Parts: sequence; C-alpha cells; structure tokens
Amino acid sequence: MRMISLVIAIAILLALPANAAGPEQIDKDSESKRMVYLVSDLRIPFWDIMWRGVKSKAEALGYQATVYSAENDARKELENLHRAISDRVDAIVVSPTNSAACVTVLKLAGKANIPVSIADIGTDSGEYVSYISSDNRNGAYKLGKILAERMHALHWQDGPVGIIAIPQKRANGKARTAGFMQALKESGIKGAGIFQQENFSYQETYDFAKEFIENNHNLRALWLQGSDRYQAALDAIADNGKTGEVLLITFDAEPVFLELVPKGVLVGAGMQQPFLMGEKAVESLDIYIQGGAVEKDQMLDVLAVSAENIEQKLPVIRRNVLGLNP
Repeated sequence: MRMISLVIAIAILLALPANAAGPEQIDKDSESKRMVYLVSDLRIPFWDIMWRGVKSKAEALGYQATVYSAENDARKELENLHRAISDRVDAIVVSPTNSAACVTVLKLAGKANIPVSIADIGTDSGEYVSYISSDNRNGAYKLGKILAERMHALHWQDGPVGIIAIPQKRANGKARTAGFMQALKESGIKGAGIFQQENFSYQETYDFAKEFIENNHNLRALWLQGSDRYQAALDAIADNGKTGEVLLITFDAEPVFLELVPKGVLVGAGMQQPFLMGEKAVESLDIYIQGGAVEKDQMLDVLAVSAENIEQKLPVIRRNVLGLNP
C-alpha cells in the first residue's frame, strides 16, 4: 500500500506544471473562489459535522465548497488531492487519514501553491497555514477523571478499564491515550490494555469489547476513543451479561448522547467541537488569502460532559459539537 501511494504521489508531482497557479493568479472576475475539504471518512458522523462547518463558513465567505472523502484509504486520499490540484482550487482544508499521510498532502499542495489548513489529526511535518486541533490530552484527562469518580462511587476502583482506541499513529490518538491514562493513574485505577481500530466497523468494535470482557473477569469500564460505534460496545456488554457491571464512556458525540448521558447509559463523553473547527479552518484560510496574519496553531477545548453538567453545556453542544441550529 505504501508503494502504491508513493507511485501516485510521484505521478501528481510530475503532472504539476512548474508554475502551477496559486490562488492569487486566478481571475476572480471570471471564476468563483473554490475550496475543497479532503476528509478521511465522511461516513463517520464527526467528519460529516466538520464538513458542515467547513461548508457553512466557506459559503458565507463566498467560496464554492466541495468535499472529497478518502473512506479511510490513504491511496484514495492522494487521488482526491490530485483532483483538487488539477482543478486549481484556491484552498484546501484537510482532515487526513493519519499524521504521516498529511506530510505528502502538504508537500504536493505546496508545490501547487495551494494554501492548506489542517482540521484535526495533525501532521508529522510540513508547511501549513493553520492547524485547528482539539485539546485532546486535557479533554481525555478530564474524561478520565469523570470515569474515575464514578468508579470510586461504586467501589469499582479495583477493576481495570479497557481502551478501544483510534489509530495511535495519529497525533490526536496518542494525546487522548496519554491524558486518559494519567487520570486513571492518579486515581489508582489500572488499564486492561488497548486495541486500535482499523476499519472502524461495528463488528470490529464489538469484537474488541467482547475480548476485553472475556479476558478480564473483573473489567469495570470501557473507553471508546470515538463515538459512532458506541452501540457495538453496548451490545457486547449486554450480550456478555455485563449490563450494569461494565461502564461505557466515549470520546466525541452523537445526537442521541443528549439522551444517553443523562440516563446513565453512558458515563460521559469528551465532546470535541467539529462544527466550530471546520469554521475556523476556513476562516484562517480566507484571512491568509486576503493577506492577513493567521495564528498557526489553534487549539479548542474538549467538553468533558457528564449527567451533572450536560444541561449547562447544551447550547454549545448543539451548535459547535453537533452542528444543530448553527
């Protein structure tokens, strides 16, 4: 797969003219401003909300916005990039498949003089206009504290916690794990290990949760580092007769969490603000194109939501987290 991606990258480089036109070279009177969002997988609700934030702000600023989804395939991501470069778009927002793949995206877009903002996940290296990220470490830390408090209240602190993680090649994945494990350590709670998601399917999440339960007779909680496969974890808990005995806490959010968290089905959720992140990525690119100064690294808070505070945070959750009634 790496060799195929390299061949595609070389082909893109060779296809670019030496004086590839940047946004300042396009006749704005004859052609509308265009922006592309390169996203790892639009099928995941988090990225769909991010896209809605990108689209909303882009259109408000006079850009025609288009989204290309890689469906979690680095090879397709490069094909989508080639398409955007060939179309000579004015700017690119990217949520890459992983931090390593983003390096190639930045290099090729840079050769074509197309400015790029990164919305989440991050990059191992390269030049970009702005990186809009979440404070993953601190958000996960606060989430770990919520879980630890609940476990201590139930006198379950001697039972371990299993982690079903997003890929740890991603900078955000590493930060989430580090913050969460710090909170557990400070609270005297042990981890039961970590499984990394690859295809983000229902079955994969179900199987990971089932294995944690089967291999740890005293397992007391699962932490899912995403949100869209929460039902798979709940089903695995139920199917193994552990409802009420194994807690579930997640990162990110689904609309149904507004009901599940208050009911106690979920202990809590670390809610990023994808709609706002998408808006800020576009806003930064527009400022840059207009010649203004842009803050290169922008980190947004992660809302650590539980039954105790969800009502207070609801207006922000509805708009910035879920993209409802923006």
